[in-house]
Amino acid sequence: MSLSSPSASPAAPVLPRLTQAHAPLTHSVEVVNELGEREQVQIPAERPLTIYVDKRELVTLMTLGAQPELLVLGYLRNQRLVESVFDIESITVDWEVHAAAVRTRHGIARIEERTASKVVTTGCGQGSVFGGLMDEVDRITLPEARLTQGELYGIVNAIRLKETTYKSAGSVHGCALFRGEALLTFVEDVGRHNAIDTIAGWMWMNTDGKGPESGVSSTLPGGTPAENAASESLHAPMSGADKVFYTTGRLTSEMVIKSAQMGVPIVVSRSGMTQMGHAVAQQLGLCAIGRATNRRFVCYSGTDRLVLQPELAQIPVVPVARGGAGTAS
Repeated sequence: MSLSSPSASPAAPVLPRLTQAHAPLTHSVEVVNELGEREQVQIPAERPLTIYVDKRELVTLMTLGAQPELLVLGYLRNQRLVESVFDIESITVDWEVHAAAVRTRHGIARIEERTASKVVTTGCGQGSVFGGLMDEVDRITLPEARLTQGELYGIVNAIRLKETTYKSAGSVHGCALFRGEALLTFVEDVGRHNAIDTIAGWMWMNTDGKGPESGVSSTLPGGTPAENAASESLHAPMSGADKVFYTTGRLTSEMVIKSAQMGVPIVVSRSGMTQMGHAVAQQLGLCAIGRATNRRFVCYSGTDRLVLQPELAQIPVVPVARGGAGTAS
């Protein structure tokens, strides 16, 4: 799917112009195995990406680099530095200099003040978030949503069968967005925070298919904020109301908050959950399901959103032969 396209109507909103920078996802290295033999194996690529917003250096992320423009867009969204996808004019990624140049339409108000305070997190691949994220939890209201136990098993199985970088190279995290048990998008990166930010950017650039196709632009360049706001309904960014977020990583407070900011009321992890993540999920009424492998899982919070079908847990899982090492961890 193209992320941007020429203007189809003078009344349509202006989506950001995104480059589509590519970089190798894996790198071949020589190792010595347990038999003393030398062999070539693949390991994930990892590279720095420094984000500049209106020529101001913001942060450097370590990333696999699979979809860097969407990573940057989602990062700005999840840090609450921009309120709408239409606030961004363009994102240009250049791997020769390992930089992403973001141009906004009207600047970011109080950017120095809003990026001055940082909170160290347990996140891998990112490490810190701008302060004030927890202060906004009280403003989040999640939509009503339900997930059946059968759909949960469908999600776990879809991830199990997914061909991934992890299967060939290991050492990466995967995140996915589902509608029911239908996989919408899957992202891998060196850190789960990068992966969820990339999905947040993807959601902003796409719709639920109930209106114009994703990427349809725009009012005339230089349109006023009022003109752009009036036309935004023609491209309604994808809602999280009927979605399920999946991650191979643990559910920390930041992962829960980011899911909630995306409007996604149900999260699933093959790993566990931290105490603060649990407290935030309970406060938000978010359904958090962890340790989800095969037909096992635990629901930490939001049990009213999970439609239990315990009889399904007794059905044996039929092993699927494959050459990979398994799903991401």
